Amino acid sequence: MSSLSARFSLALGDFRLNASFDAPGKGVTALFGNSGSGKTTVLRCLAGLERAPDGYLAVNGEIWQDENNGFFLPTHRRPLGYVFQEASLFPHLNVRRNLEYGWKRIPAAERRVSFEQAVELVGIGQLLDHNPAHLSGGERQRVAIARALLSSPRLLLMDEPLAALDLASKKDILPYLERLHDELSIPVIYVSHSPDEVARLADHMVLMDRGKTVAHGPLHAMLARLDLPLAHGDEAGVVLDTVIGEHDDTFRLTRLDYSGGSISVARQTQAPGHPMRLRIHARDVSLALEHHDDSSILNILPAQVVEIADENPSQVMIKLDTGGVPLLARVTRKSRTLLGLQPGTMVFAQVKSVALLG
Repeated sequence: MSSLSARFSLALGDFRLNASFDAPGKGVTALFGNSGSGKTTVLRCLAGLERAPDGYLAVNGEIWQDENNGFFLPTHRRPLGYVFQEASLFPHLNVRRNLEYGWKRIPAAERRVSFEQAVELVGIGQLLDHNPAHLSGGERQRVAIARALLSSPRLLLMDEPLAALDLASKKDILPYLERLHDELSIPVIYVSHSPDEVARLADHMVLMDRGKTVAHGPLHAMLARLDLPLAHGDEAGVVLDTVIGEHDDTFRLTRLDYSGGSISVARQTQAPGHPMRLRIHARDVSLALEHHDDSSILNILPAQVVEIADENPSQVMIKLDTGGVPLLARVTRKSRTLLGLQPGTMVFAQVKSVALLG
């Protein structure tokens, strides 16, 4: 099975990094944590820009670093692409020549991504003759991503690529990042401290705090772990991968199906079978012991209480199982007592709203 294994330990002044994780060899793995948690340092270790004295890195069966055996592959020999916060395009070259700069240095037989494919993936065909100075921030970053892809990487590193963009530019570029996820088999390590970006793009998560790896695993499971800070606070919630089941044109609704049931949302334009990712916040889930038909809430899911954790003196966080899929609900301690909630209790989760992530 393809995979990425990383072990890095080093000291940089007063900062110490002690990171150790495994990740899938394809899809998007998010390095997530607060500023100063060590995310970018891990990325620099992956790129070979920082050399951990006892480091180890294997990417889909290829050893890039194994200090116990005296092996270290220098950066210029690592087949990787790197996208920074700033696009850093060559200002004296137009978009086409920026893209060709690295692409022409890859032997034709070793090119994993064609010029046309990279251009089409990020939607920059109409920009090829433009100068970087005439591009928006989002357009420059899309060019930077295409340039990185044209280096035919076996690993793509992205260091908060949306951090320098305004909200409109972020919304513009996110669908293109989703296309990279869906259409390329290149593993992506994506650094972010934005829960929304991670929820929308990632399959796997590595949680960092003060230089240490706190936990790592599939995104869906990580978000629902009550022993991690991700499951607490106002943004706590889970992500569901669904597909469009059918459209209800009478009431302008769309049914989304997932392994644990179905959810109705406002009418979508995509055809049945199209994948949709949802984010359900714990604050938008209420619980009942019986199924209520006399409610405006349409999404009522049978569930079982799995675990309960205290949030604060007045609230608790409840982890639920809905047909094998985790869900979180934040309720008051009084509600927990009145309903007699405990692990094993069968309930109905009433989902008041969902966020469509595309």
